[in-house]
Amino acid sequence: MGERQYSFQTGQRNSFHWLDFVIFCGTLLFSAGIGIFYAIKDRRKKSVKDFLLAGGNMHIIPVAMSLLASFMSAITLLGTPAEMYNHTTVYIYIGIGYFIAMGLSAHIYVPVFYNLGVTSAYEYLEKRFSKGVRTAGTVIFCTQTIIYMAIVLYGPSLALNAVTGLSLWGAVAAVGIVCTFYTAIGGMKAVLWTDTFQIFMMLAGLAAAMIQGCIEIGGFGKAWDIAENNHRVYFSDFSVDPTVRHSFWSLTIGAGFLWASVYGANQAQVQRALTCSSLKDAQIALWINAPGLCVILVFCTMIGIVMSAFYATCDPISFGLVFASDQLFPLFVMDVLGHVPGIPGLFVASIFSGALSTISSGLNSLAAVTLQDILKPYFLKGISESRATNISKIIAVVFGVICLGLTWVASKLGEILQAALSLFGMLGAPMLGLFTLGMLFPWANKWGAYSGLFTSLFMMFWIGIGAHVAKLPANKSPISITGCNWNITSTATYTSPGYDVNATLSTLASHNVTAIPTVLNVTETAEDWSPLNSLYGLSYLWYSFTAVLIVLFVGLPVSYFTGFEDIEKMDPRLICPLFDVICCCLPEKWREACRCGINHQQDDERPDPGRDAMDGKTVTELTSFLDRDIEIAVNPPPKEDVMS
Repeated sequence: MGERQYSFQTGQRNSFHWLDFVIFCGTLLFSAGIGIFYAIKDRRKKSVKDFLLAGGNMHIIPVAMSLLASFMSAITLLGTPAEMYNHTTVYIYIGIGYFIAMGLSAHIYVPVFYNLGVTSAYEYLEKRFSKGVRTAGTVIFCTQTIIYMAIVLYGPSLALNAVTGLSLWGAVAAVGIVCTFYTAIGGMKAVLWTDTFQIFMMLAGLAAAMIQGCIEIGGFGKAWDIAENNHRVYFSDFSVDPTVRHSFWSLTIGAGFLWASVYGANQAQVQRALTCSSLKDAQIALWINAPGLCVILVFCTMIGIVMSAFYATCDPISFGLVFASDQLFPLFVMDVLGHVPGIPGLFVASIFSGALSTISSGLNSLAAVTLQDILKPYFLKGISESRATNISKIIAVVFGVICLGLTWVASKLGEILQAALSLFGMLGAPMLGLFTLGMLFPWANKWGAYSGLFTSLFMMFWIGIGAHVAKLPANKSPISITGCNWNITSTATYTSPGYDVNATLSTLASHNVTAIPTVLNVTETAEDWSPLNSLYGLSYLWYSFTAVLIVLFVGLPVSYFTGFEDIEKMDPRLICPLFDVICCCLPEKWREACRCGINHQQDDERPDPGRDAMDGKTVTELTSFLDRDIEIAVNPPPKEDVMS
């Protein structure tokens, strides 16, 4: 590994060069500058549509890049390499799940939202079920997003703390304040273009870390061989046991539903899709995400393999260089790129900027649903566009403050990748089940929606919280600390089912015990397992699939016993023509028999009141016509135009 001294050889972490700080700050200022630019450029545009939907005429590329950056930024950059380091390469099968999720989102869920012309995805729930179901969905989304933003805010702050020594909570406060300010002035258009800049910066940071890491190891082939010898290369787990943490089926089917809940039923992503000028553009933007997500996945997987080879003889956590798995990648970057001034700063800035984009989009979507689903229907009926926009900005600031307060909770959730995905399974997946019940089963009613949603939430929280409290041990790949620079003289071996090696080493150090720890194998013990733990042992990747099934299996029988909906009176736009989507090659007569009596052809011919008749862009129903009338009243056309 050359003549340089690495942190695991010296026990000391590298630090930032002054150029790293310059590049880091410059990158953040450039991102913020984009927001300021659009705040000035669009200062005369006071409508909610401009602030929340970027005017509804965005190009495919910024929308696709923003979709990619929002939920694959700091969480993925920190969590996926750590997943490869701690476990095995079987995780890469999740790439198939991405394609399944994009297919479901682009052709089943998003078209319904787009054709209805909604601003909030939860407006659909009122049209389909009732106002109460809409409010319940909004509250669930707000809860999920606030907690998720806290996780995202904690992640990059943890990374910055690991590589620079800056105060962890000082970094949290700085990021939260900057992001809240940025969101309040920038609007959706600034968020989309900033995300576009940030996603390319993230790819550059990943590529630099992977290339330099391979150089230090002696090539990726050598890193692969070392990882294989350490039992990290494994692709043949096709177990159908739902308690297996990662298997082919959980990573494809389970993850497919998990990411469908993100891209097809989450306001932050749906809102981005609605900024496109046509449904076709929105679908293309979603499909672009599938290969984009896979590129990031491959980069992160390769980096994880190189990391496992780089630290093959000295686990940084056991050595005390870092104290959480999510700090491993930043430490690795400082070890292999710390001698190149500027590159570590660019890497940390990419994580930080990605988190900023994620949080800003979350705040923007929270402002949208709070305004559209809570304030307007209940408290601010007939509010003007200018006042509504200003209130949206205030809401974003309020949620930013709440997010800061909840970041401490995020620090207690363990590995941020699993914590984030588990959160989507417990809160986001029941919402996916609710939208599925409404869009694919036209006879389901509001009582079925209520019962299915709350039963699913109860069960998923029981499983999720039970799993966190039980802390069931998980199989991890073996680690070694034989190559660490301990000032010690004798040999000992330790085994810890819970992987709590630090406690053992700290105890030895406090008693001046001299030892060279060797290989530590982390295994799962049979005595920790029980029938109840079998429920808690459900893989977090199956949470979404399980939640959707619960909604359907509870909601449909309840709808039957309380009286099915009258299909003849139902707006066809509320139902997805599923068999027209997946069986488009079948004869029309066969597909007609599968439409449950819904006449979608009639729907295609009927004008959409949620579309502006002049430009065809997406706007909120009814308000589009009011906005047009106001515009005509303020700026009347020339008399000759009126005469014509």
